[in-house]
Amino acid sequence: MKEETRHRFGEILRNVRERRGITLKKVAMEVGVSESLISQIERNKVSPSVDTLISIANVLEIDLEYLFRDYKRKKNATIVHPEQRITRTFQGVTYEHLTVVSDPTDEHSMEALLLTLEAGGTRGDMEYGHRGKELGVILDGSGTLTYGNNVYTIKAGDCVSFDSDIPHKLENNGTSALRAVWIITPPKHTP
Repeated sequence: MKEETRHRFGEILRNVRERRGITLKKVAMEVGVSESLISQIERNKVSPSVDTLISIANVLEIDLEYLFRDYKRKKNATIVHPEQRITRTFQGVTYEHLTVVSDPTDEHSMEALLLTLEAGGTRGDMEYGHRGKELGVILDGSGTLTYGNNVYTIKAGDCVSFDSDIPHKLENNGTSALRAVWIITPPKHTP
């Protein structure tokens, strides 16, 4: 059975109300609900509707960010250890996934890869682009980035960023491996 997640902010509301010397009756009157409901909300006995919560916050002059600060602090970071990375090789390019894409529909979701293009390796397509943006940091080696009608020479230390809807291709035309950290948003779900 899934554990119910419930945010408890009643104590915050009560503490702010008491510090400001505002009575339950005044809050209830201004919000348009009963004193009993405000009391139950402050004791975490009931969860208010969004409209009621916003009204209470306005009466108490509380920023909603302040109300949910503890909830936000409970979010977890995602750590991907080297031995957990998914690694695939496709057409002379090794893709080592540095992130786990949990929700590809999230507007802030991204895919981060450690790319290794062996000499002569190519990644991308000059026929079409795709939705989103890309950012690459060249760690080792050199090559060329063809972006639309432009061709750029890139080498270790260079950073490149662009809108992905323009056809683009990364090529290692050097003699040693080209390694880069590559970030794509939204995720393309690279091989």
